[in-house]
Amino acid sequence: MQGHHFSKFIPEEHGPNSKFEQLLSIFQQLLLMTSGDVGEAMQWLSELDRRYDLTNDKYGIGDFYEDLKKKGYITEKEGEGKVVMTPKGEQSIRKSALDEIFGKLKRSKSGGNHHTPYSGTGDELSSDVRPYQFGDSLEQISMTESIKNAQVNHGIGDFTLMEQDLEVVEKEQKTTTSTVMMIDISHSMILYGEDRITPAKKVALAMAELIKTKYPKDSLDIIVFGNDAWQIQIKDLPYLEVGPYHTNTVAGLELAMDLLRRRKTRNKQIFMITDGKPTCLKEGIKYYKNSFGLDRKIVSKTLTLAAQCRRLDIPVTTFMIASDPYLKQFVQNFTQVNNGRAYYSNLDGLGSFVLEDFQRNRRKNIK
Repeated sequence: MQGHHFSKFIPEEHGPNSKFEQLLSIFQQLLLMTSGDVGEAMQWLSELDRRYDLTNDKYGIGDFYEDLKKKGYITEKEGEGKVVMTPKGEQSIRKSALDEIFGKLKRSKSGGNHHTPYSGTGDELSSDVRPYQFGDSLEQISMTESIKNAQVNHGIGDFTLMEQDLEVVEKEQKTTTSTVMMIDISHSMILYGEDRITPAKKVALAMAELIKTKYPKDSLDIIVFGNDAWQIQIKDLPYLEVGPYHTNTVAGLELAMDLLRRRKTRNKQIFMITDGKPTCLKEGIKYYKNSFGLDRKIVSKTLTLAAQCRRLDIPVTTFMIASDPYLKQFVQNFTQVNNGRAYYSNLDGLGSFVLEDFQRNRRKNIK
């Protein structure tokens, strides 16, 4: 818990339900830091209450704990006596991360409306009308406009409807996207007393909730990478812990590309959440490792894959959870080779991102 400042969480009284909501907000942060351990998070909450007087004589930590159970955020594991998060509890963490990082987003009525270079068949009629083209579907034909054209072109007496009279209603292009999210769980994510994994999980949870709510027709696969890379489920995200691993970015990218190859959508993308430095490669059954700096051999292989993704029209958006200048330099090179994007984030609550966008070649601050 070193390095975290909780003074900003001191609650103020307003609204009948506010005490529970305020404590829930802190509890959700603590669950991320304790990798989903409800008991440990409650102990920390009690400690913070002792230090900052979060509760009062009317509403105590015991009341909050009972409310968590009553409202369905936590439950007792049958036969084990251990209290764990429910799916509702897991979803509430994703939602709270989404609200914190991306602000309040309204659920879109359509299943996806990304900007895309590819057109789709569309699923919503717009008000635009254009001449018929071979391949347009029958239900797109605007009968009123077409009949009007036929009368103008051929007269009213002998009704004739020709192909050139037909007009169709344009469809809005709605496209779906396949996303793979890569999360670095190497040892460096907690090195030097800096907790980088909690903000990384927060970004991952926010992205997962964003895609699930705003683009429900999209596919989302999540992989974690250390010495190797493997796939996990969205519900596993709050429980992620770092391991005694090096960072095999190459294995992560290879698995991501493999998963995207199987997806039938044309729009594909990778989100990579990392502290930047690749330190490991697999050569046959052996691991080639170097944690002492940016290793030329490892960097070269990583950049080769970035270029490969670019050729396959798969942009990589890197969320960089660190601010070391030489790691930034690597991420810049990677982003340039891939023609993707990079967000640099400080560790303090992910308040402000710097977006480097090589497609538009300009920098923006996202608040």
